[in-house]
Amino acid sequence: MEKYICQRPIHPGELLKEEIESRKLPQTKLAAQTEISYKILNDILNCRRPLTTSTALLFEAALGINAGLLMRMQLDYNMQQTTNDQSFMERLNRIRKYAALL
Repeated sequence: MEKYICQRPIHPGELLKEEIESRKLPQTKLAAQTEISYKILNDILNCRRPLTTSTALLFEAALGINAGLLMRMQLDYNMQQTTNDQSFMERLNRIRKYAALL
């Protein structure tokens, strides 16, 4: 079985933004429908804020996009961001070296 490999994990906000734009659904209307503040919604759609399980479920209810898919996208995005953080990766490597000595 072939495993799907994504070249660049995308923030779920990108998918959500494309979806609401294709539906011509104003952000203000979606914010009201989901009872998410406009600021938080806009931050998610512009990839400035991570998706939470609660917001993923709200988007699933409002848009029919699977919450599990959205959360997997968020996890993949988070992992990519973390592994691209050079200082964190140096820290991780130091911990691995210490753990190997135990």
